[in-house]
Amino acid sequence: MHALIVGLALGFLVAAQIGPMSLFLIRSTLHGGLQTGLAIGAGIATVDLLYAAAGAAGAAPVLTVPSLRTVLGLCGAAVLAVLGLRTVWSALRVRAGGETELEVAAPRRAFLTALGATASNPLTIASWAALFAGATVAGAATTTSGAIILVAGIGLGSLTSVSLLAGVTALTGRRLPRGAMCGIDVLAGVGMLGYAGLLADRTVLHE
Repeated sequence: MHALIVGLALGFLVAAQIGPMSLFLIRSTLHGGLQTGLAIGAGIATVDLLYAAAGAAGAAPVLTVPSLRTVLGLCGAAVLAVLGLRTVWSALRVRAGGETELEVAAPRRAFLTALGATASNPLTIASWAALFAGATVAGAATTTSGAIILVAGIGLGSLTSVSLLAGVTALTGRRLPRGAMCGIDVLAGVGMLGYAGLLADRTVLHE
């Protein structure tokens, strides 16, 4: 039970941080509704679960290989940059009533987009490995079964957090005028571009 509670807390708190995917979830929920937001949240939580499991399994040292780390970091930055640019461009199209396919996408496509975008930064495995190590030292996962429960808790905690964000966004979005939603699109796009630049900068400096 202790491992489950720690995992839930870790997953919830990490997913609650404002990052490129939470910005993507917010703007997509405003356009596509709650189902789209929940689908994106499920994609985010799925990758969090997989990367937490990879971190727990000891995959983090592989990411210390300089060439691999550089390639992964720059690829992740490129994906975020594309999402950011597409979001800003979509804001201009939506203002004119020309929604792109992304805004009216079915939940299945939204899930796959979130899955790919979240997975584009595998360097987060190292972060999950560090969190997992801390939880292990604290006695939350001293056995194999405890580690599995901890990882499962992380996935559930992440899913709970992003689902709440999607729900709040969907409720708020009903009261927002079209102009405000376009403004949120621009802010979300610029934010994703900023995260892309930060990831690229850290990747190059680490090299």
